[in-house]
Amino acid sequence: MSAVLPGGRAAKRRRRRPVMHYQARAASETTAEERFLQQAIQNSKLDKGRPPDGRLCIPSGPVFYPTQQDFEGNPLEYIEKIRPIAERYGICKIVPPAGWNPAPFCVDEHCEKRFQTKLQVLHRLQEGISYGDGVEYTISEYLQTASRRTQEWKAKYYPDHDLLSRHAEALEKKHAEEQEAEAAQIKGEQTDDKEPQLQTSSSSSSQAQQANSNLQKKLFAPANLERDFWDIVEAHTRQVTVEYGNDVDTATFGSGFPISERGRSVIRPPTPKNGDGSSTPLSMEEESSTTSEPAFGTPNYYRETYWNLNNIPNAPGSVLRYVKVGINGINVPWMYYGSLFTTFAYHNEDNYLYSINYHHRGAPKQWYGVPGNVESAEGLESVFKSYLSMKMRDVPDLLHHITTMFSPRLLQNADVPVCKLTQYEGEFVITFPRAFHGGFSYGPNIGEAVNFASHDWIQYGADANERYRSFARPAVFSHDRLTLTMANHFQDQTSYAACKLLLNELERVVNEEIELRAKLKRNGVRDVSHCIELPKNRVDQLDESSASYDDKRLCHACKHVCFFSAVACECSQSKVSCLRHAHFMCRCPPEKKYFMIWSPNEDLESTLKEVRTHCDNLKLKEKASEKKDAPESVSSEIKKVPLPQMGPGAEKDLLWHKQDEIPTGYLLDQKYKPCASIRKGHAEMEKEIESALARKRKQPDAVVSVSASSTLLNEKAFVEGEGTAVEVVEVRGPTGPTI
Repeated sequence: MSAVLPGGRAAKRRRRRPVMHYQARAASETTAEERFLQQAIQNSKLDKGRPPDGRLCIPSGPVFYPTQQDFEGNPLEYIEKIRPIAERYGICKIVPPAGWNPAPFCVDEHCEKRFQTKLQVLHRLQEGISYGDGVEYTISEYLQTASRRTQEWKAKYYPDHDLLSRHAEALEKKHAEEQEAEAAQIKGEQTDDKEPQLQTSSSSSSQAQQANSNLQKKLFAPANLERDFWDIVEAHTRQVTVEYGNDVDTATFGSGFPISERGRSVIRPPTPKNGDGSSTPLSMEEESSTTSEPAFGTPNYYRETYWNLNNIPNAPGSVLRYVKVGINGINVPWMYYGSLFTTFAYHNEDNYLYSINYHHRGAPKQWYGVPGNVESAEGLESVFKSYLSMKMRDVPDLLHHITTMFSPRLLQNADVPVCKLTQYEGEFVITFPRAFHGGFSYGPNIGEAVNFASHDWIQYGADANERYRSFARPAVFSHDRLTLTMANHFQDQTSYAACKLLLNELERVVNEEIELRAKLKRNGVRDVSHCIELPKNRVDQLDESSASYDDKRLCHACKHVCFFSAVACECSQSKVSCLRHAHFMCRCPPEKKYFMIWSPNEDLESTLKEVRTHCDNLKLKEKASEKKDAPESVSSEIKKVPLPQMGPGAEKDLLWHKQDEIPTGYLLDQKYKPCASIRKGHAEMEKEIESALARKRKQPDAVVSVSASSTLLNEKAFVEGEGTAVEVVEVRGPTGPTI
């Protein structure tokens, strides 16, 4: 479908992700095996060891608080700065600085077009069955329905919330004051004649704490709704179905962010145009030499900033800036319209890309994340296979269907590190390459998400490509093409570490290609390149015509894009194979097969030589050894580091949102008010938080042990040094699983 631009110009045809070749069955079309599996799960060890109150004890993930200066710059540079800490959790949250307010909200509430929802059967989310189709809604209709259903749940299970919430704050304040008094007594700050009075205070403090605990259980709050969700999913206490408005096309229904007028998003092609109507991506030098950036907080800032999700795939330093064809959900954002308990099941991103998710408005989302290192990712898959072994006999790539959810408690039981985050309005969540993540909504909300990739991603992209080939699953774009395109733009590589990663991957694919060509030629496969002249691969960018051409040269066996070359046979006019699987294509003798070569050996070797020379120059320029400058990754040494129960910045985040009520009203109403932490403003919230943290530090059990506070690579180092500051707080509490 083409998007019509102002002036009647048609945008490039936008590409959708490849259709997975499996037969989806609706929840109502349940087979006998699925019914058996449902019963087996219900009686299995899933329920063994489950806490009686249903509450989870999951470590909190890291939360970062960038400055205005950070938000005036490139988000990829900030993410790279926090990556050594954040990637050890798999996910992290970024809270924008004071003044961030991307208004107006750009979604058209009067849009009459309808999107398809997915029907999720919550009490069967552990079974791996496909989602059915829900009702089609307009944006307004969906949000009204989501609001009504959330209010019904609140009225049925938390009828006294509005009354009790007014008393909860008073009780908590009283409890805090009594804790201060106890701390003062322990430190000997009280006189002897006041000791009996404090003993009485200690007794009353315990009673107040119990009263406050009982009260908290009756509130319509995230902790209680999280328990409700897992009661439904794990214990099947209720039968609940919800409709999720996921993967909504922003070209049709609009993005929550404005569209760049400088051509920074794929939706509008950048200028200048070439004579053939195509467009040339700006180099990093051209990008930096263009007109100055708009001032932070101005309307034009939200249109042009790379924190705008339409723009970040094309940010300087992003690998996806070379992908000029729009791919929904990859470099063109998707919108997500949620309701109470709508679920995004465990998955990692296509091609193991990074993702950035923004919460525009509404109820918070609960996230769970697993680190992206090999051991943790394989650990989650092992848990998945253990509890769905019968289902996976028929559907080996079930995990790729993104329909299965199970409690993070099961991951903890299997010693797989997992953390959680609660995302509120106006906050970003970043997921790192290969990191599994999933979660659900606490009520009606509107979110938006897109992918991006920095230069360190290339090693993860290679792993994803190999995995897809093992499942015969088409990738959203050719990994070999993107690798060669990056190599063609090797001047964009300014870091030796990142360039070394590219060189390693380029050497791998080029050496394999040349070796397999020689082997197949020795076996009898003919080289007819002197007779058949094929168009050379375009390596400056991935455009629409290039992507369409790639779709026509998928390997018959593994669905890999045969980018450098392919093997064809006289017995077929359409079937081709990659060099690895030439023997699977047909039973014809090798003499009937022949090469189709788009990238001759000399071209590949020349490109490899250029990248190697550039990499050597960077190494000399940085005056550092290869070992010292090797890119950071989740190494075996880091895996032994315990995951703290409270990640950097998490304690501040909990206090920040302490007074937030979960919105249940219509989100597009002009009278809609954002959460309390936004309404109060940063200055007032910071003052309250500092006061609360000061009280906590006076408590004896709040002392941070050396082992706990030093488990993550020296967070204090990020606070020191001009221009590299990342605001974090001390790590507190006991440690959890190790990563």
